[in-house]
Amino acid sequence: MTGTHEDPGVVVGDDGLARPAWASTDPLLREYYDTEWGMPVTDERGVFERVSLEGFQAGLSWATILRKRPAFRAAFDGFDPDLISAYGDRDVERLLTDAGIVRNRQKILAAIGNARATIALREDVGLSALIWSFRPAETPRPQRFEEIPTTSPESVALSKELRRRGFAFVGPTTMYALMEAIGIVDTHLIGSHRRGSSGIWPAQ
Repeated sequence: MTGTHEDPGVVVGDDGLARPAWASTDPLLREYYDTEWGMPVTDERGVFERVSLEGFQAGLSWATILRKRPAFRAAFDGFDPDLISAYGDRDVERLLTDAGIVRNRQKILAAIGNARATIALREDVGLSALIWSFRPAETPRPQRFEEIPTTSPESVALSKELRRRGFAFVGPTTMYALMEAIGIVDTHLIGSHRRGSSGIWPAQ
């Protein structure tokens, strides 16, 4: 998902729809952009899955994670926090031998720890409500890829709060990507056919 200074912003596809360059060629990324990215996610399991996958994505491309998502869902019991929170050493070893996912011990342990932290949050505000409470008053209005932020004061604060609550692999950049993915901010380029489609933010 890289942009260049020569990149005019959106790219009009063969279907006549305007998308950013990163979503204009790869069919999987295009489908993800058109149907999922930036749409509101508010249920606990859905938010937990995205927190987990964003954590696994650290240092890798999102396309890699998206291609592995079906295997991740199978390996992690559909990202059910209750089931994952009970994982022990045998499960960790099982996951480390699963070629379908990202076999990184620290990230696997973080997903398990984050499931336990998610359950603990139920006694308070809940994972989804906590994350959505960091929605900013305004959203960016980028016209070009390089105008899209990678962090914000809210993502920094969210990262700090989640770490305080026992979460790992939730840095400010990772949390900003999460906020983009689940609709908390709208960073669709002005001119994209998806701008404003979440119903959370106006198109302009």
